[in-house]
Amino acid sequence: MADADPCVKTRLQRIAFRAWRRGTRESDLVMGPFVDRHGEALSEQEISDLERLLDVDDEFLYPWIVGRNPVPAEMDGPVMRRLQAFLRDEVAAEVRKGIG
Repeated sequence: MADADPCVKTRLQRIAFRAWRRGTRESDLVMGPFVDRHGEALSEQEISDLERLLDVDDEFLYPWIVGRNPVPAEMDGPVMRRLQAFLRDEVAAEVRKGIG
């Protein structure tokens, strides 16, 4: 993030704060690490899409991410699929190692 536009850097810092303080620990442990690891690689549009997802209550968002409930068309897209893959590939791997 050192090379990032200061506005983008500030925006990502705000997003990271919100991602780590969702309201439920389960969502915190998906959203926070996702932003920490992948936030800098997101396009401006993906950052906007992530902000929209952060506006959704955990009671809806988390079941979409874990695949318990279908994702509404207006919330489905590359960022949601990346979150789902992150949960499946990275978070689940850490839990299997006993870090969850």
